[in-house]
Amino acid sequence: MNDKYISISQLTRYLKYKFDQDSNLQEVFLKGEISNFKAHTRGHFYFTLKDEGSRINAVMFSSAASKMKFTPVDGMKVLVTGKISVYEVTGGYQIYVSNMLEDGVGNLYIAYEQLKKKLELEGLFNPSIKQKIPRIPDTIGIITAPTGAAIRDILSTIKRRWPLASTILFPSLVQGVEAASDIVRNIKKASEYKLDVLIVGRGGGSIEDMWCFNEEMVARAIFHCPIPIISAVGHEIDFTIADFVADLRAPTPTGAAELAVPNKKDVENYLYQLKSRLTKAITHKIEVLTKELNQWKDRYCFKNPLSIYQEKEQSLDFFIDRMEQGIYQVLDKNRSGLQLLSRHYIFTHPETLYQKQIDHYHITMKSLVRTYQIFIKDKEQVLSRNLGKLEAVSPVATMKRGYSITKKKNKIIKSIKDVKPKDKLTIQLVDGTIESEVI
Repeated sequence: MNDKYISISQLTRYLKYKFDQDSNLQEVFLKGEISNFKAHTRGHFYFTLKDEGSRINAVMFSSAASKMKFTPVDGMKVLVTGKISVYEVTGGYQIYVSNMLEDGVGNLYIAYEQLKKKLELEGLFNPSIKQKIPRIPDTIGIITAPTGAAIRDILSTIKRRWPLASTILFPSLVQGVEAASDIVRNIKKASEYKLDVLIVGRGGGSIEDMWCFNEEMVARAIFHCPIPIISAVGHEIDFTIADFVADLRAPTPTGAAELAVPNKKDVENYLYQLKSRLTKAITHKIEVLTKELNQWKDRYCFKNPLSIYQEKEQSLDFFIDRMEQGIYQVLDKNRSGLQLLSRHYIFTHPETLYQKQIDHYHITMKSLVRTYQIFIKDKEQVLSRNLGKLEAVSPVATMKRGYSITKKKNKIIKSIKDVKPKDKLTIQLVDGTIESEVI
């Protein structure tokens, strides 16, 4: 009864046979846009060829790829020639490309470059404004699809590396027309929580699948989010706009989890190193202080404290004795001086000292009077001589001999040229003045 059932391999082999026998599929000319391009280390090219409505997997072996005059990239529009067949391992049909020509750049790639340039000019990619990812976060937010490999990889990696961290999942669409607005909504929602870091991303896929992470609204939501964001879009080589705006970019969701939390083994090793260094430092400090304490213990003052006290007592007695001797010497010296002073004639015959002072006063007064009289006489003689000299040159004396002084407006007339008729003149004589007028 089971004879009518065939295996999947048999079905796939049959379909492959049909494809290979169809002459219409042996040489096919297609045009489309490249996505998910991958150059294998052996020289083969693997990519997807797509248009607005569909896609097909493509492979170009190294024998044909080595003859290419350009390097294919995602978003490039191309014209390809090849045959259609079935790849038995996956059961999918694909085109085996034998020739490829460049046909321009795809619309998605152009839109990507235009938005990237616009946001870069606005400063959304500026490294100086990016937030630092905390070294040891307490709570991590995750925006991704609630099912699939991405969330499993993130959660398992966080649990394995740092199980102390708690996580909050914000389930979101990560593919399709509504994905961008849903991601923005969840970023705003996550901003209301007390999160240390936020992971936003998804697993790998084609450029169309991940296009929501190239939307402007998502980029601006990431930029304005107060929480440090790690982008985790699962494409190792290519970057999305979200990668440029995010505070940190991870090539895969697993990589994002590794960047978000420390490795507990690394932290344990670091703590062990700190403990070892601290133990060494404390041990060294104890050794130094112990050595210093032993040095103090070995000092004479701690070994024989009583002897030090006795020495100080003896020194005190010595200084007391010296002080008493000094006091007695001062008292004896002052007593002797007082006795000599008490025997002095000033105290025995004080009237004699008074009489001597009186006699000295009289002698001094007489000497002073005699000196003053001599000084006055000398000054009178000098004055008399000076008066004689002044008398000889005095204009008054000259006028007494019959001379006069003629003035015009208080100015002495020295020449007849200094006057003219009808000038008023004043004539100064020895005993008065005469007012006159020139005729």
